[in-house]
Amino acid sequence: MIHPIIAEKIEKGELLIIELGCGNSKPLGSIGVDMIALDGVDIVADTEKGLGFIPDNSVDVISSRHFLEHVTNYELLIKEIHRVLKPDGLHKAIVPYFSNPHYYSDYTHRNFFGLYSFDYFATSETQLKRRVPTFYNDIRFDILKRDLNFKSQFFIRNMLKRIPKFIFNSSNYWKELYEESFSYKFPCSEIYFEMRPKK
Repeated sequence: MIHPIIAEKIEKGELLIIELGCGNSKPLGSIGVDMIALDGVDIVADTEKGLGFIPDNSVDVISSRHFLEHVTNYELLIKEIHRVLKPDGLHKAIVPYFSNPHYYSDYTHRNFFGLYSFDYFATSETQLKRRVPTFYNDIRFDILKRDLNFKSQFFIRNMLKRIPKFIFNSSNYWKELYEESFSYKFPCSEIYFEMRPKK
Protein backbone atom coordinates (compact mmCIF):
# COMPACT_ATOMS: atom_id res chain seq x y z
CA MET A 1 0.00 0.00 0.00
CA ILE A 2 1.34 3.44 -1.00
CA HIS A 3 2.23 5.58 1.99
CA PRO A 4 0.02 8.73 2.22
CA ILE A 5 3.03 11.11 2.32
CA ILE A 6 4.32 9.65 -0.93
CA ALA A 7 0.87 9.55 -2.54
CA GLU A 8 0.42 13.27 -1.75
CA LYS A 9 3.77 14.20 -3.33
CA ILE A 10 2.92 12.24 -6.48
CA GLU A 11 -0.56 13.77 -6.69
CA LYS A 12 0.89 17.29 -6.44
CA GLY A 13 3.55 16.50 -9.06
CA GLU A 14 6.35 17.41 -6.66
CA LEU A 15 9.87 16.00 -6.75
CA LEU A 16 9.97 12.75 -4.82
CA ILE A 17 13.27 12.45 -2.94
CA ILE A 18 13.72 9.54 -0.53
CA GLU A 19 16.47 9.32 2.09
CA LEU A 20 16.91 5.73 3.29
CA GLY A 21 18.18 5.13 6.82
CA CYS A 22 17.98 8.84 7.56
CA GLY A 23 18.22 8.59 11.35
CA ASN A 24 17.85 11.98 13.05
CA SER A 25 18.62 14.07 9.96
CA LYS A 26 17.82 14.18 6.27
CA PRO A 27 18.46 16.53 3.34
CA LEU A 28 16.00 19.41 3.01
CA GLY A 29 12.98 18.46 0.89
CA SER A 30 13.46 14.71 1.23
CA ILE A 31 11.25 12.07 2.83
CA GLY A 32 13.15 10.25 5.57
CA VAL A 33 12.73 6.50 5.89
CA ASP A 34 14.05 4.49 8.82
CA MET A 35 12.99 1.53 10.94
CA ILE A 36 13.16 3.59 14.15
CA ALA A 37 10.86 6.57 14.80
CA LEU A 38 13.50 9.29 15.26
CA ASP A 39 13.13 13.06 14.75
CA GLY A 40 14.08 13.06 11.03
CA VAL A 41 11.93 10.05 10.11
CA ASP A 42 8.75 10.58 8.08
CA ILE A 43 8.08 6.92 7.29
CA VAL A 44 8.88 4.11 9.73
CA ALA A 45 9.50 0.99 7.66
CA ASP A 46 11.63 -2.14 7.60
CA THR A 47 13.47 -1.81 4.29
CA GLU A 48 14.72 -5.39 4.66
CA LYS A 49 11.24 -6.32 3.43
CA GLY A 50 11.43 -3.99 0.43
CA LEU A 51 9.88 -0.64 -0.46
CA GLY A 52 6.29 -1.76 -0.99
CA PHE A 53 5.02 1.62 0.23
CA ILE A 54 6.49 3.29 -2.90
CA PRO A 55 4.96 2.71 -6.38
CA ASP A 56 6.96 1.74 -9.48
CA ASN A 57 8.80 4.45 -11.44
CA SER A 58 7.83 7.26 -9.08
CA VAL A 59 11.01 8.43 -7.31
CA ASP A 60 13.27 11.19 -8.66
CA VAL A 61 16.16 10.63 -6.23
CA ILE A 62 16.77 7.89 -3.69
CA SER A 63 19.81 8.37 -1.51
CA SER A 64 21.49 7.04 1.58
CA ARG A 65 24.50 7.84 3.69
CA HIS A 66 26.20 5.01 5.57
CA PHE A 67 23.09 2.86 5.43
CA LEU A 68 23.58 0.08 2.85
CA GLU A 69 26.35 -1.55 4.88
CA HIS A 70 23.74 -2.37 7.55
CA VAL A 71 21.33 -4.15 5.19
CA THR A 72 21.14 -7.94 5.35
CA ASN A 73 18.80 -8.47 2.37
CA TYR A 74 20.99 -6.29 0.14
CA GLU A 75 20.05 -7.64 -3.30
CA LEU A 76 16.32 -7.27 -2.58
CA LEU A 77 16.79 -3.64 -1.57
CA ILE A 78 18.85 -2.83 -4.69
CA LYS A 79 16.13 -4.44 -6.82
CA GLU A 80 13.51 -2.35 -5.02
CA ILE A 81 15.52 0.86 -5.53
CA HIS A 82 15.69 0.03 -9.24
CA ARG A 83 11.94 -0.60 -9.33
CA VAL A 84 10.81 2.64 -7.66
CA LEU A 85 13.15 5.02 -9.51
CA LYS A 86 11.93 6.86 -12.58
CA PRO A 87 13.87 5.99 -15.77
CA ASP A 88 15.80 9.27 -15.36
CA GLY A 89 15.92 8.99 -11.55
CA LEU A 90 19.13 8.85 -9.54
CA HIS A 91 20.40 6.51 -6.87
CA LYS A 92 23.05 8.16 -4.68
CA ALA A 93 24.86 6.21 -1.99
CA ILE A 94 27.73 6.90 0.39
CA VAL A 95 29.13 3.73 1.95
CA PRO A 96 32.27 2.92 3.96
CA TYR A 97 35.18 1.67 1.89
CA PHE A 98 36.43 -1.81 2.79
CA SER A 99 39.84 -0.58 3.97
CA ASN A 100 38.30 1.94 6.37
CA PRO A 101 39.86 0.93 9.72
CA HIS A 102 36.70 1.97 11.59
CA TYR A 103 34.42 -0.23 9.48
CA TYR A 104 35.06 -3.29 11.63
CA SER A 105 34.27 -1.53 14.91
CA ASP A 106 30.54 -1.48 14.19
CA TYR A 107 28.97 -4.88 14.81
CA THR A 108 25.88 -3.88 12.81
CA HIS A 109 27.84 -3.70 9.54
CA ARG A 110 26.91 -6.49 7.13
CA ASN A 111 28.34 -5.51 3.72
CA PHE A 112 31.72 -4.50 2.36
CA PHE A 113 32.08 -1.96 -0.47
CA GLY A 114 34.76 -1.30 -3.04
CA LEU A 115 34.97 0.18 -6.54
CA TYR A 116 33.29 -2.83 -8.16
CA SER A 117 30.44 -3.36 -5.68
CA PHE A 118 27.78 -1.92 -7.99
CA ASP A 119 29.35 -3.29 -11.19
CA TYR A 120 27.49 -6.53 -10.43
CA PHE A 121 24.34 -4.49 -11.21
CA ALA A 122 25.85 -2.30 -13.96
CA THR A 123 25.46 -2.06 -17.70
CA SER A 124 28.59 -3.19 -19.56
CA GLU A 125 29.19 0.37 -20.81
CA THR A 126 29.61 1.76 -17.31
CA GLN A 127 31.70 -0.99 -15.73
CA LEU A 128 35.37 -0.50 -14.99
CA LYS A 129 38.18 -2.20 -16.90
CA ARG A 130 38.17 -5.19 -14.56
CA ARG A 131 34.88 -6.91 -15.35
CA VAL A 132 32.75 -8.73 -12.79
CA PRO A 133 29.93 -11.20 -13.52
CA THR A 134 26.45 -9.75 -13.94
CA PHE A 135 24.58 -13.02 -14.49
CA TYR A 136 23.53 -13.31 -10.84
CA ASN A 137 20.65 -10.87 -11.36
CA ASP A 138 18.78 -8.85 -13.98
CA ILE A 139 19.15 -5.46 -12.25
CA ARG A 140 20.97 -2.88 -14.38
CA PHE A 141 22.20 0.62 -13.58
CA ASP A 142 24.33 3.06 -15.53
CA ILE A 143 27.03 4.07 -13.04
CA LEU A 144 27.60 7.79 -13.49
CA LYS A 145 30.05 8.44 -10.69
CA ARG A 146 32.18 6.63 -8.11
CA ASP A 147 34.51 8.73 -5.98
CA LEU A 148 36.89 7.68 -3.23
CA ASN A 149 36.76 9.86 -0.14
CA PHE A 150 39.82 10.07 2.12
CA LYS A 151 39.17 11.85 5.40
CA SER A 152 40.02 11.96 9.08
CA GLN A 153 38.46 13.42 12.22
CA PHE A 154 41.86 15.00 12.96
CA PHE A 155 42.44 18.34 11.22
CA ILE A 156 46.03 17.92 9.99
CA ARG A 157 45.49 14.31 8.88
CA ASN A 158 42.33 15.35 7.09
CA MET A 159 44.23 18.07 5.19
CA LEU A 160 46.94 15.58 4.18
CA LYS A 161 44.34 13.15 2.89
CA ARG A 162 43.30 15.66 0.24
CA ILE A 163 46.39 14.62 -1.72
CA PRO A 164 45.44 10.96 -2.33
CA LYS A 165 41.82 12.03 -2.85
CA PHE A 166 42.89 14.32 -5.70
CA ILE A 167 45.31 11.83 -7.25
CA PHE A 168 43.23 8.66 -7.08
CA ASN A 169 39.97 10.27 -8.22
CA SER A 170 41.60 11.79 -11.31
CA SER A 171 40.58 8.84 -13.53
CA ASN A 172 39.18 5.32 -13.45
CA TYR A 173 42.69 4.03 -14.14
CA TRP A 174 43.97 5.62 -10.92
CA LYS A 175 40.96 4.40 -8.96
CA GLU A 176 41.56 0.81 -10.06
CA LEU A 177 45.30 1.15 -9.39
CA TYR A 178 44.50 2.41 -5.90
CA GLU A 179 42.20 -0.48 -5.07
CA GLU A 180 44.60 -3.10 -6.43
CA SER A 181 47.84 -1.74 -4.98
CA PHE A 182 47.36 0.97 -2.35
CA SER A 183 44.03 0.42 -0.57
CA TYR A 184 45.63 -0.91 2.61
CA LYS A 185 48.64 1.42 2.50
CA PHE A 186 46.46 4.57 2.37
CA PRO A 187 43.05 3.51 3.73
CA CYS A 188 40.06 5.20 2.16
CA SER A 189 37.16 6.25 4.40
CA GLU A 190 34.18 5.98 2.10
CA ILE A 191 33.03 5.78 -1.47
CA TYR A 192 30.30 7.77 -3.22
CA PHE A 193 28.23 6.18 -5.98
CA GLU A 194 25.75 7.81 -8.32
CA MET A 195 23.76 5.76 -10.82
CA ARG A 196 20.69 5.74 -13.04
CA PRO A 197 18.43 2.72 -13.56
CA LYS A 198 18.42 1.03 -16.93
CA LYS A 199 14.74 0.18 -17.52
